[in-house]
Amino acid sequence: MKTEDIALFHRIVEAGSLVDAAGLLYLPKSTISRRLQGLEDDLGVKLFHRKNRAMTLTTAGSHFYNKTLSLLASLDQTITEITDKDAEVSGHLRILLFPVPDLMLIINGIFKFMDLNPKVTVELIVTTEPLDMIRHNIDIGFMIDEAFNNIDIDMVARPIISETLHFVASPEYLDKAGTPTELSDMSLHNSIMFRFPNGQVFNELPLGNNEFLSVSGNICLNSVQLALESALASRGIAYIPERLCEEYINTGKLVRLFADVEPYEGKCYLIYPSRRFVSLASQRLIDHMLSFLIHDGQLLCNKSSKVRAWY
Repeated sequence: MKTEDIALFHRIVEAGSLVDAAGLLYLPKSTISRRLQGLEDDLGVKLFHRKNRAMTLTTAGSHFYNKTLSLLASLDQTITEITDKDAEVSGHLRILLFPVPDLMLIINGIFKFMDLNPKVTVELIVTTEPLDMIRHNIDIGFMIDEAFNNIDIDMVARPIISETLHFVASPEYLDKAGTPTELSDMSLHNSIMFRFPNGQVFNELPLGNNEFLSVSGNICLNSVQLALESALASRGIAYIPERLCEEYINTGKLVRLFADVEPYEGKCYLIYPSRRFVSLASQRLIDHMLSFLIHDGQLLCNKSSKVRAWY
């Protein structure tokens, strides 16, 4: 019985079918089926009930899955501990990325890791949609809290990048609609709204003093970049990260409003499933990204946490 076949069994359970597991693992369905059959033959039990394309765990299969989760995690942790930190690693990593303003900073860190570990292959999945990391065989994610806080699995979440948010508008919009001088004036203005992947429209904006501001508007987007473009097109007032709009403020294309209001800090997190074993390649990438971001001066802290954040 091979540990890699037990890990394959886990992927089948988490993907929900042989076809989905084959797609995630880039293996022929026939190979997945053959290796699963070999595992069942070694154990002398059926792990799945099979009916047409549907597969459900047998009682023995469910028990085997739950017991081997911790065993594989312990084995992989032991391998990580005893492996020379300079030893070459290999494997395929699926990485989920929310399109944050610092996306290229994160991607450049991943590229650097690939240069240092040429036997590692990487798949980058950029999306605003929440994905079940276990079901979709995601190893690591770089996400804002709203993008993953509704996924029903245990995760480790490490805040890595902080962004301050500001109200901005174009001079043309302000010439037409007037310049708000108090936060209460926002009720008289058109706000560029933002919808998060969980469906929630943020019409209650968090402020730096732990208060919220109610806003409304005639346009709603699910892209921070589009919110910036809409502000530049004089569609209203946007509430967006400083790094995204700083260039345009400096050139006069956007005006920062309410300079006396304490800015809100949004956070981007490095996340990974805690109940599934973390591979050696995943752990090396996690360590590399934390070091890379510290060197770049962006890392917030090293403490694992699960905090509600907003972008």
